[in-house]
Amino acid sequence: MFLRHDLSTLLTEEYPVKQWRSHGPTRVVPMTHPRTVSVMMHHANAELRKTPSAEQNMGMPIGQMRHWSVEDVWALPEDGNRYEVVDGALFVTPSPRRAHQLVAGEFFHELRTWLKGPGLSVGVVFMAPVDVVLDPSTLVQPDVVVLPARDRSVLLGEGPAPQPVLAIEVLSPGTARNDRLTKRPRFQRAGVECWLVDIDAQRVEQWTPAAETPVVCTDELTWAPAGAAEAFRMALAPVWAEIDS
Repeated sequence: MFLRHDLSTLLTEEYPVKQWRSHGPTRVVPMTHPRTVSVMMHHANAELRKTPSAEQNMGMPIGQMRHWSVEDVWALPEDGNRYEVVDGALFVTPSPRRAHQLVAGEFFHELRTWLKGPGLSVGVVFMAPVDVVLDPSTLVQPDVVVLPARDRSVLLGEGPAPQPVLAIEVLSPGTARNDRLTKRPRFQRAGVECWLVDIDAQRVEQWTPAAETPVVCTDELTWAPAGAAEAFRMALAPVWAEIDS
């Protein structure tokens, strides 16, 4: 499992990768929809695909899909969208709504405070965009992700990123289906705990890797990862109040 800048562990040195960052409802790029963007490619057979139209903003594959790789995603141009690929299917996510960012920020702040105290040995928290590569055909950017803190090189992205301890996805109308049916089970397959934050329902679903059903939290969330001096606890009412105000 790697961060974006650990490409050398996945690809040959023959194909240098352009660094870029973007963030934020989710569309799937179908195989039959060609892209007409002029951009330098990293190898002769690489292709770009045109951003799909609004009717394709479904968060699920539509029709026959080209099998995308991490390399293909990193060759796409900077256009303000977030590009993710899960098992070869490409998902395009424009910038999120403000409520999404407020809620993601609350989780980041609470986790960061805890990880500097009782959870010090657990890891370090990051907000999107941080590319996490699960395999050569899967690159995801969780809204909030906790990575184990092993040494400075990992934090600076100078070496392979360890498997995330936790991935958090804040659901939006355009991303909820993809987050629930595609990314959440993919995190579980990788052995990563995943939280789905449902702003509209005002609840958090905690999915452990082996869970068939989630723990649903509405008032308070508790997390006790291995190595923590004490459990992480977060009151959820203030989060929902932030949105309702």
